[in-house]
Amino acid sequence: MKILIFGLNYAPELIGTGKYSGELGAWLSGHEHDVRVICAPPYYPDWKVKKGYHSWAYCVELMGGAKVFRAPLYVPKKPNVLSRLVHLFSFSISSIPLLVLNMFWKPDLVITVVPTLFTTPGALLFSKFSGAKSLLHIQDFELNAMQGLGMGKNGIFSMLGFRFESWIMRRFDAVSTISHSMVKTANKKLRNRVQVFYFPNWVDVDFVKPDVDDKIFRDKWGISRNTKVVIYSGNLGEKQGLELVLAAAERMTEQADVLFLIIGSGAAKERLIDQARLLKLKNISFYPIQPYHLLPALMALGDIFLVVQKKGVADAVLPSKVTTILSAGKTALITAEENTELGVLCTEFPGIARRVLPENVDLFVETLEFMLAEVDVHNRKKNPIAREYAENFLDKQTTLDQFASCLDLLVEKS
Repeated sequence: MKILIFGLNYAPELIGTGKYSGELGAWLSGHEHDVRVICAPPYYPDWKVKKGYHSWAYCVELMGGAKVFRAPLYVPKKPNVLSRLVHLFSFSISSIPLLVLNMFWKPDLVITVVPTLFTTPGALLFSKFSGAKSLLHIQDFELNAMQGLGMGKNGIFSMLGFRFESWIMRRFDAVSTISHSMVKTANKKLRNRVQVFYFPNWVDVDFVKPDVDDKIFRDKWGISRNTKVVIYSGNLGEKQGLELVLAAAERMTEQADVLFLIIGSGAAKERLIDQARLLKLKNISFYPIQPYHLLPALMALGDIFLVVQKKGVADAVLPSKVTTILSAGKTALITAEENTELGVLCTEFPGIARRVLPENVDLFVETLEFMLAEVDVHNRKKNPIAREYAENFLDKQTTLDQFASCLDLLVEKS
């Protein structure tokens, strides 16, 4: 089958949408599909184009068996609402020549990955003129996330945005998304007129697993084995509300055996570092994203992992870090409302993680202190419930096999 993957983010980005799109493209290529990709140069989550690529130039490369076409992209140095919109719109425009270029290749299927919604009109026109089936894969509901953060909560622009989103979604042959709650949201927007697939983000359970030696990071960062390590790893953006982690670190400064690590990059990183410096926090350290091959050792380092989000965005996005935490057999402290995807997960699988309401500092700190008290630095144990869930429901090979079957059925439809 000829498959075109069309979306902003792609490998070699190590977290978020780019990671999963890159692994999907490589997996499909390795299973006898002819895969092409239209994407931007890698820039996420640093908001800086990776060395070896250029913001304002087209290029073509082979990656993981797929032919990857990269379009120019405006990347703001300090992202805000307006500059982000320009950023997303720039790719939707610069990608048009690449769509035209690949028109005569005549793929059987176009997989359009959201974000960003701005690419969807071009994807639909491409599918119409090339005769390809169209699948919209939603990693984030952008408008819902913005509304959850209080951006454009009311007003005509918000109303028009949601109407456009629903209208454009119904023009695709099928839609897929990454959580059960997001499937419900998609069906509501689609009024059940288009088939929706559940296609969760996956994890390589044979790569990320319990009982891995963390010595490389303890030696590298000078962390004693008697130190209990609390880790937040991933995008340092506005949706996460990471001020909560700094507030917890401030309240626990007297606990000399506890260290907070914030690992990653993002639009809020410099502000968080400045805030930690202003608070004179000695029990928190910031590090960049670590090489992928060291991920199992990094997961082994943490005693408690934090999955932090602001109110109102938990069912518009689903943190991909959750899959890795579960696969490593680690315990997470999650901020989410009870009726969200992560809230339901904690209810249906008791012991898989601890959950508290978002933006509640007192409850967050109280729960974290209780979890840390349970950590035995002489006999660190895995969370068997988390590991079993990852093996049963998030295994990479099984997830992608099932998705490939859905793609076959979609293309075979007359």
